[in-house]
Amino acid sequence: MCGRYATYGPVSLSREAKQALESMGLDLASEINQRDDQFNIAPTQRALVITLSDRSYQVGMFRWGLIPSWAKDLKVASRLFNARAETVNESKVFRSAFRRHRCLIPASGFFEWKGEPRHKQPYFIHEPAGHLMMFAGLHATWQPANDGEWIRSFTILTGKPARVSHDIHDRSPVILPPDLWQVWVEGSVDDAEGVLAAAPEPDLAVYPVTKALASPKNNGPELIEPVSL
Repeated sequence: MCGRYATYGPVSLSREAKQALESMGLDLASEINQRDDQFNIAPTQRALVITLSDRSYQVGMFRWGLIPSWAKDLKVASRLFNARAETVNESKVFRSAFRRHRCLIPASGFFEWKGEPRHKQPYFIHEPAGHLMMFAGLHATWQPANDGEWIRSFTILTGKPARVSHDIHDRSPVILPPDLWQVWVEGSVDDAEGVLAAAPEPDLAVYPVTKALASPKNNGPELIEPVSL
């Protein structure tokens, strides 16, 4: 599961990421650096998402927790902030978005908790050099029955954990390397399934952070500072 993550500047990009973003026509680093840092993104909050619209890549703020077009209200989103990569193309809930509306979610790192419920310790999991990561995601657009404002939403795909974090949690976000970003968004359903099968295990680092992370109201660089246990 991935229930918290962070996206903040200044953004560091690998050479491969810079090349991929250039081919997508995006200046993602500037986009993130110009926005408020988000050190504690939680479901129902809005976060940056990369989508394809009219053959052009767009960066926008979407609500975390997928709201399918058939949903009667927002309640369903509370349990749809993650989608299992292994079954996403078979799921009645996610199948349509998987086939038509795949997206990318930029992230500086994500958080997982370990331990007993009352004494859980959060850990920050990130790329060792501090480079920006990209999660595989799905998106949807939904309008309330009263013809209210359209809401754009997203979910993060999860799969097997990386070796560095397998003893913390049994699921991790699906992190895509730059050479698979466009294939994931633009490719066919078979291509997308191939991406999920071919995505290599990412090189990640992990360290414990403050328990203040538990409250989604908290947001600041202190949330990603290492702590001693």
